[in-house]
Amino acid sequence: MRIAFLLTQADVLGGEERAVLGHAGALADRHEVSVISVFKARRRRFTAPDPRVPVGFLVEALQHRPVRRSTLDEAAGPALSALPSEVVERRWDDRFSRLTDIELEYALQDIDVDVLVTTSPALLACAARFAPPHVLTVHHELGVPETAGAAVEPLLRHITRCDAVALACARSKEWYTETFGPGAPPLVVIPPALTEGFRPRSTLETRMVTLAARLEERSGIADALTAWARVSPLHPTWVLRILGDGPLGSRLTGRRDQLGLHGTVQFVGEAPAGLAEEWAKAGIALSTATEDAVGLALREAQAAGVPVLAYDSPHAPREIVHEGRTGLLTTPGDTDALAGALLSLIEDADTRHGMGRLAAEAALRFFPGDRWDTLFAALEADRADGRRAALKAERTAAHALVAGAGGQARAAAAAPRSTQHSSRLQQAEERLLKEHRGLVRDGGQVCRLIDAETPFDTVQANLAMTAAALEAARVPYFVSRTTKVRHTVAVHADHREAVLKALAQHVGKQAVYVALLNDADTSVATTLAGLATEYLRTECSGLRVYQSVVTPSRTLRLGAAYGCTVAFWEDDPEDPGTIVSPFRTLLGSRVPKSALRRVPTDLGGRRYPTLEAFAETLHHDIAFPVDAVYTWVDGADVSWLERKNAVLAAKGIETEDAATSAARFRNRDELRYSLRSLDMYAPWIRNIYIVTDRQVPSWLDPHHPRVRVVDHTEIFGDEGALPTYNSHAIESRLHHIDGLAEHFLYFNDDVFAARPLQPSLFFLGNGQSKHFMSSNAIPVNPITEGDEFSRMAAKNNRELVARKFGRTLVNSFIHAPHPLRRSVMYDLEREFPDALRATAQHQLRDASDVSVASSLHHYFGYYTGRSVPGGISSGFVNVGLSDQVKKLNHLLAERAHDVFCLNDFHDGDVSEDEQDATLAAFLPSYFPVAAQFEAGSPRNRLFHAGQLPGWPL
Repeated sequence: MRIAFLLTQADVLGGEERAVLGHAGALADRHEVSVISVFKARRRRFTAPDPRVPVGFLVEALQHRPVRRSTLDEAAGPALSALPSEVVERRWDDRFSRLTDIELEYALQDIDVDVLVTTSPALLACAARFAPPHVLTVHHELGVPETAGAAVEPLLRHITRCDAVALACARSKEWYTETFGPGAPPLVVIPPALTEGFRPRSTLETRMVTLAARLEERSGIADALTAWARVSPLHPTWVLRILGDGPLGSRLTGRRDQLGLHGTVQFVGEAPAGLAEEWAKAGIALSTATEDAVGLALREAQAAGVPVLAYDSPHAPREIVHEGRTGLLTTPGDTDALAGALLSLIEDADTRHGMGRLAAEAALRFFPGDRWDTLFAALEADRADGRRAALKAERTAAHALVAGAGGQARAAAAAPRSTQHSSRLQQAEERLLKEHRGLVRDGGQVCRLIDAETPFDTVQANLAMTAAALEAARVPYFVSRTTKVRHTVAVHADHREAVLKALAQHVGKQAVYVALLNDADTSVATTLAGLATEYLRTECSGLRVYQSVVTPSRTLRLGAAYGCTVAFWEDDPEDPGTIVSPFRTLLGSRVPKSALRRVPTDLGGRRYPTLEAFAETLHHDIAFPVDAVYTWVDGADVSWLERKNAVLAAKGIETEDAATSAARFRNRDELRYSLRSLDMYAPWIRNIYIVTDRQVPSWLDPHHPRVRVVDHTEIFGDEGALPTYNSHAIESRLHHIDGLAEHFLYFNDDVFAARPLQPSLFFLGNGQSKHFMSSNAIPVNPITEGDEFSRMAAKNNRELVARKFGRTLVNSFIHAPHPLRRSVMYDLEREFPDALRATAQHQLRDASDVSVASSLHHYFGYYTGRSVPGGISSGFVNVGLSDQVKKLNHLLAERAHDVFCLNDFHDGDVSEDEQDATLAAFLPSYFPVAAQFEAGSPRNRLFHAGQLPGWPL
């Protein structure tokens, strides 16, 4: 068969590149094999390790020009390289450009091969666009897709283009299966293979620690230098030898010199004679990669009989290194543990030699097999008998059901990096799945299915579960207070073993996970509670106890971040009268024993012990109620449209038949999902007011005591002119809502809470509100005919503030909830009565309007000492623009913002139908738990039955 491997850059010789060239060389015994490299990264000539495998390059990376002969002038190449690729988005891989598009299309459109093997998600996107349909396409996964972020998106879109996926590491198989389900192509594990022939064996007496890696961020070489700075003074005759080059070369050599390690750290560059001889010189092999799916250097080191010390990072180290037998694994980033492990191997020659012998024996499994041949033969047979097209159609249909309207599947969540994968854990998880209904596997863990539980409910449930186990075992504890949403309970370190035993006994038969925490509150090991007693002798500063929960749609999964922390407090060895917390609390990390007076506190409808000091109102606490106010309209309501038409006609404005206009209206239920966002992520909101014009949402429970529909007549009274269709006028009257709290958040219905929020994000404990300024400037010129009404209002605000305070406004505010104070708005009414009265009188937007709630309040509050600048993470997507719609997948996958806004400009390139379909998929995916305010929802029924978990409001 004719086989081509497609690489991004073949001449850098990192672990992935060497693994691919090794596969190509092994296949060259039986096939015609070539390698195509998109970039030629080096100016010097590149010689392939195997002369039977030709390597072709497409683009000179440094000169930004095609490698092939071309009529392009010298300026054309750099100009094309400056243009973004139309195939590979920059957030996937920013090295690609229009020049690479052109050269890849030229190379692939008529490629004469049977099989094309892509080696990155970005290259799969290129193959999907340019490779001929008859060519078998195999994607060779050389990364860790679970943690790839945006770089994995091409897989989510183009997986159906693959005939098969070859995995370098078995653990990625679970991610592919979970992400694509029946839409996944055949998955085959084909790890890197070592070349046959003689391989020299190390004597392990060379006093040399060898690290082979590209000099780049993910290799973690800075950590290796930090650890070596502790080891070198104790063993000055040992040398750390670093093989490889890369973009961080000068920075790392500078760091070596800064640490005074010039004499004991050698940066060798690439090893021209190959690495087999280099490993034969090594006494210890070191890897500090933060993720490694290939592990070629680890395999080569073990084949030379060298014990391996590696970060326990995804995925290869744990598959290759048998902990305590062929090497040691340490927690990524823990340089103290890394230095300690280095010292133990350096100082214990017997252990080092014993591990080396076992490593050489274990390495026998790393030599080539016939997995590629078996895969290629099966794919060729499917193509020959016509089954290939049918299988691909079935996978495409399955993928379409998973991906929905956006055409992109949802990436499965990654299992916690600290998961202690073992046969016992796997068997225990499988047993739970068989024995308990309502459990599923998601994100590498066993999860409980939920349909009426919010993140705050999960936090309370994990606290209650942990407290119940401690109480049943009579382990004394108290609830402490931190800045986190999740709860923390304090237990004296003397009871560490008792806590692990209590969890194993009382929740060990449930799908409950326990993560052991270090001093940095970072998980170093995660296992099921039923296996917790395996860690009785493991030192840790605390535990995270949690049940992972997931919605049936699998779009919302709540794991360790929502667990209950058990912090092991200790007596201060220097002060017998003080107890010390490993993690900072709102009282600090040191508490006098005289202050350990316990009092009861109620959380989520359950009583717990806490310290008297924690039960007091602290400086940062928001001790006042906060309400939420929405302005909303149903544009499909014919009666509302008829009233609006009457106003327009009276002003001489042409109208359209109300029924025709209503039929065209797009009701995307943004208000429903915005209320869901509050129920899920801001349960501390006291009451919600929906301000509207004689309308009530059809889905709203009118009997829910926390939501009230407020008609415009209630807030305008004798002021203004009704009916009004001017949002500026409506916003100027919000403070007249009867019963409204002094502090409230103003929402448009296209703004959503995006993750658990706390009231301190919006207000200070002394009552001051915060405002969130935008970088967008208000143009300095006066109002012009072409200005949008919102800009006109901003300029009018500027005039009022300049007249009152002698300051000129520069910026507007971001699309986010607006924290407001009722008293400030009343003062605005008294200070600028003419401007607010005129705004309220305008039934339609007017050039003389002011914008009160979204701007003027913040500036007036700032200059009168009642509003201060704040910070909030806010996402913004214009769903009318195709290049913006792509952000929705990132919003859903990362959930990294506090809030986001989905706006709709009318001059976009996305049709109304497409927008409807996109939001119909996105909104219920982001907010899958129907709110207690929705009539007939599971949470609504629980509320009316008095069974909804409480939250202190």
